[in-house]
Amino acid sequence: MAFEIELTDDAREDYRALDAHLRAIIRKAMETHLRNQPTKVSKSRIKRLRELRRPQYRLRVESHRIYYDVEDSTVTILGIVAKDSSESWLRSNSEPDEKND
Repeated sequence: MAFEIELTDDAREDYRALDAHLRAIIRKAMETHLRNQPTKVSKSRIKRLRELRRPQYRLRVESHRIYYDVEDSTVTILGIVAKDSSESWLRSNSEPDEKND
């Protein structure tokens, strides 16, 4: 089953701010990893984020991280962030899982 990939307005801004070469790499990675198996965790690419309700997953693509949620057959990209900005992005954009409080 192919998943639909949607970008939030913030993620779309993040994407447009990248240089063309990196945009192409990220677009290919989203198609390769998120179109068919967005919840298949791996040691180096996809990670399920613990203790967070949102974002649910992180995809590593070179020096960037793509944070996203999966619901039904839709992958919603929340942010495309440089690795060195990931921690601050998560602090300001994540929602903790209330079960873990």
